[in-house]
Amino acid sequence: MQVTRRQFFKLCGAGLGGSSLALMGFSPAQALADVRTFKLERTVETRNTCPYCSVSCGLIMYSLGDRAKNAKSSIVHIEGDPDHPVNRGTLCPKGAGLLDFVHSDSRLKYPEYRAPGAKTWQRISWDEAYSRISRLMKDDRDKNFVAKNAEGATVNRWLTTGFLAASASSNEAGYLTHKVVRSLGILAFDNQARV
Repeated sequence: MQVTRRQFFKLCGAGLGGSSLALMGFSPAQALADVRTFKLERTVETRNTCPYCSVSCGLIMYSLGDRAKNAKSSIVHIEGDPDHPVNRGTLCPKGAGLLDFVHSDSRLKYPEYRAPGAKTWQRISWDEAYSRISRLMKDDRDKNFVAKNAEGATVNRWLTTGFLAASASSNEAGYLTHKVVRSLGILAFDNQARV
Protein backbone atom coordinates (compact mmCIF):
# COMPACT_ATOMS: atom_id res chain seq x y z
CA MET A 1 0.00 0.00 0.00
CA GLN A 2 1.41 3.36 -1.09
CA VAL A 3 0.66 6.30 1.20
CA THR A 4 1.57 9.83 0.20
CA ARG A 5 2.83 12.38 2.66
CA ARG A 6 -0.50 14.22 2.57
CA GLN A 7 -2.46 10.99 3.23
CA PHE A 8 -0.12 10.15 6.11
CA PHE A 9 -0.80 13.50 7.78
CA LYS A 10 -4.56 13.11 7.26
CA LEU A 11 -4.48 9.68 8.92
CA CYS A 12 -2.40 10.99 11.83
CA GLY A 13 -4.69 14.00 12.24
CA ALA A 14 -7.78 11.80 12.30
CA GLY A 15 -6.19 9.53 14.90
CA LEU A 16 -5.11 12.48 17.03
CA GLY A 17 -8.52 14.07 16.77
CA GLY A 18 -10.27 10.85 17.76
CA SER A 19 -8.03 10.35 20.77
CA SER A 20 -8.50 14.02 21.78
CA LEU A 21 -12.28 13.60 21.64
CA ALA A 22 -12.00 10.52 23.85
CA LEU A 23 -9.96 12.49 26.36
CA MET A 24 -12.58 15.26 26.43
CA GLY A 25 -15.33 12.78 27.27
CA PHE A 26 -16.74 11.94 23.85
CA SER A 27 -16.14 8.24 24.30
CA PRO A 28 -18.69 5.43 24.19
CA ALA A 29 -20.54 5.00 27.49
CA GLN A 30 -19.68 1.29 27.74
CA ALA A 31 -15.96 2.02 27.56
CA LEU A 32 -16.27 4.66 30.27
CA ALA A 33 -18.35 2.38 32.52
CA ASP A 34 -15.77 -0.43 32.37
CA VAL A 35 -13.55 -0.30 35.45
CA ARG A 36 -10.35 -2.29 35.39
CA THR A 37 -9.37 -3.93 38.66
CA PHE A 38 -5.85 -4.13 39.94
CA LYS A 39 -4.50 -7.59 39.05
CA LEU A 40 -3.21 -8.24 42.60
CA GLU A 41 -6.35 -6.97 44.35
CA ARG A 42 -7.70 -10.37 45.46
CA THR A 43 -4.34 -12.02 46.09
CA VAL A 44 -2.71 -13.01 49.36
CA GLU A 45 0.68 -11.42 50.00
CA THR A 46 3.44 -13.59 51.48
CA ARG A 47 6.99 -12.48 52.23
CA ASN A 48 9.84 -14.92 51.64
CA THR A 49 13.52 -15.14 50.75
CA CYS A 50 14.93 -15.95 47.30
CA PRO A 51 16.29 -19.53 47.23
CA TYR A 52 19.03 -19.04 44.64
CA CYS A 53 22.21 -17.57 46.07
CA SER A 54 23.75 -16.44 49.32
CA VAL A 55 22.61 -12.81 49.00
CA SER A 56 19.18 -13.70 50.53
CA CYS A 57 17.05 -11.14 48.73
CA GLY A 58 13.56 -10.49 50.08
CA LEU A 59 10.55 -11.46 47.97
CA ILE A 60 6.85 -10.75 47.99
CA MET A 61 4.82 -13.61 46.53
CA TYR A 62 1.18 -13.09 45.57
CA SER A 63 -1.08 -16.14 45.52
CA LEU A 64 -4.60 -16.46 44.24
CA GLY A 65 -7.13 -18.92 45.61
CA ASP A 66 -10.29 -18.93 47.65
CA ARG A 67 -8.52 -20.49 50.68
CA ALA A 68 -11.22 -23.12 51.01
CA LYS A 69 -10.45 -26.31 52.90
CA ASN A 70 -9.25 -28.47 50.01
CA ALA A 71 -8.42 -25.72 47.51
CA LYS A 72 -4.81 -24.99 46.68
CA SER A 73 -3.81 -21.43 46.02
CA SER A 74 -1.44 -20.67 43.16
CA ILE A 75 1.36 -18.11 43.03
CA VAL A 76 0.55 -15.60 40.28
CA HIS A 77 3.19 -12.89 40.79
CA ILE A 78 6.60 -12.51 42.49
CA GLU A 79 8.47 -9.25 43.03
CA GLY A 80 11.26 -7.85 45.17
CA ASP A 81 10.41 -6.69 48.69
CA PRO A 82 11.02 -2.90 48.91
CA ASP A 83 11.16 -3.10 52.73
CA HIS A 84 13.90 -5.75 52.76
CA PRO A 85 17.29 -4.33 53.81
CA VAL A 86 19.33 -6.55 51.46
CA ASN A 87 17.80 -5.89 48.05
CA ARG A 88 15.36 -3.00 48.69
CA GLY A 89 12.92 -4.27 46.09
CA THR A 90 15.37 -5.21 43.34
CA LEU A 91 15.92 -8.72 41.99
CA CYS A 92 18.58 -10.23 39.76
CA PRO A 93 17.50 -12.01 36.54
CA LYS A 94 17.27 -15.36 38.33
CA GLY A 95 15.17 -13.88 41.11
CA ALA A 96 12.97 -12.07 38.60
CA GLY A 97 12.31 -15.40 36.86
CA LEU A 98 11.20 -17.22 40.01
CA LEU A 99 7.63 -17.54 38.81
CA ASP A 100 8.82 -19.80 35.98
CA PHE A 101 10.80 -21.84 38.53
CA VAL A 102 7.75 -22.27 40.75
CA HIS A 103 5.49 -23.41 37.90
CA SER A 104 8.09 -25.51 36.06
CA ASP A 105 7.02 -29.02 35.04
CA SER A 106 10.52 -30.35 35.77
CA ARG A 107 10.61 -28.98 39.33
CA LEU A 108 11.15 -31.72 41.92
CA LYS A 109 8.29 -31.68 44.42
CA TYR A 110 8.61 -35.07 46.12
CA PRO A 111 11.52 -37.09 47.50
CA GLU A 112 13.04 -39.67 45.20
CA TYR A 113 15.45 -42.51 45.87
CA ARG A 114 17.86 -44.33 43.58
CA ALA A 115 19.13 -47.62 44.90
CA PRO A 116 22.84 -48.43 44.52
CA GLY A 117 23.49 -49.61 40.95
CA ALA A 118 20.00 -48.64 39.74
CA LYS A 119 19.54 -46.47 36.67
CA THR A 120 16.20 -44.92 37.61
CA TRP A 121 14.83 -42.90 40.50
CA GLN A 122 11.72 -44.00 42.35
CA ARG A 123 9.36 -41.72 44.19
CA ILE A 124 9.06 -42.32 47.93
CA SER A 125 6.92 -40.74 50.64
CA TRP A 126 8.14 -38.00 52.94
CA ASP A 127 7.93 -40.41 55.90
CA GLU A 128 10.18 -42.88 54.08
CA ALA A 129 12.67 -40.12 53.23
CA TYR A 130 12.82 -38.81 56.81
CA SER A 131 13.11 -42.33 58.22
CA ARG A 132 15.92 -43.21 55.82
CA ILE A 133 17.86 -39.99 56.49
CA SER A 134 17.52 -40.30 60.26
CA ARG A 135 18.51 -44.02 60.18
CA LEU A 136 21.62 -43.32 58.07
CA MET A 137 22.60 -40.39 60.30
CA LYS A 138 22.17 -42.44 63.47
CA ASP A 139 24.18 -45.36 62.10
CA ASP A 140 26.99 -43.03 61.01
CA ARG A 141 27.01 -41.15 64.32
CA ASP A 142 27.08 -44.38 66.35
CA LYS A 143 29.97 -45.67 64.25
CA ASN A 144 32.10 -42.50 64.10
CA PHE A 145 31.31 -40.44 67.21
CA VAL A 146 34.39 -39.32 69.15
CA ALA A 147 33.62 -38.78 72.83
CA LYS A 148 37.18 -38.19 74.08
CA ASN A 149 40.38 -37.17 72.35
CA ALA A 150 43.82 -38.84 72.74
CA GLU A 151 44.52 -36.89 75.94
CA GLY A 152 41.24 -38.05 77.51
CA ALA A 153 39.45 -34.69 77.32
CA THR A 154 35.72 -34.79 76.42
CA VAL A 155 35.22 -33.43 72.90
CA ASN A 156 31.92 -35.01 71.67
CA ARG A 157 32.69 -34.72 67.94
CA TRP A 158 31.07 -36.23 64.89
CA LEU A 159 33.50 -35.61 62.05
CA THR A 160 32.15 -37.81 59.22
CA THR A 161 28.99 -35.78 58.51
CA GLY A 162 28.52 -32.15 57.56
CA PHE A 163 25.54 -29.84 57.21
CA LEU A 164 24.86 -26.98 54.78
CA ALA A 165 21.95 -24.66 55.61
CA ALA A 166 20.15 -22.77 52.86
CA SER A 167 19.94 -19.03 52.27
CA ALA A 168 16.14 -19.04 52.36
CA SER A 169 16.15 -19.60 56.13
CA SER A 170 15.34 -16.81 58.52
CA ASN A 171 17.69 -15.82 61.34
CA GLU A 172 15.51 -17.72 63.80
CA ALA A 173 15.55 -20.89 61.68
CA GLY A 174 19.32 -20.53 61.26
CA TYR A 175 19.78 -20.23 65.02
CA LEU A 176 17.70 -23.36 65.69
CA THR A 177 19.50 -25.27 62.94
CA HIS A 178 22.85 -24.28 64.44
CA LYS A 179 21.75 -25.48 67.89
CA VAL A 180 20.53 -28.86 66.59
CA VAL A 181 23.59 -29.49 64.41
CA ARG A 182 26.06 -28.52 67.15
CA SER A 183 24.18 -30.61 69.74
CA LEU A 184 24.72 -33.66 67.52
CA GLY A 185 28.46 -32.97 67.58
CA ILE A 186 28.78 -32.01 63.91
CA LEU A 187 31.71 -29.66 63.33
CA ALA A 188 31.38 -29.26 59.54
CA PHE A 189 28.51 -26.78 59.45
CA ASP A 190 28.03 -23.83 57.10
CA ASN A 191 25.22 -21.55 56.03
CA GLN A 192 25.00 -20.49 52.41
CA ALA A 193 23.95 -16.94 53.29
CA ARG A 194 26.02 -16.30 56.42
CA VAL A 195 23.49 -13.71 57.62
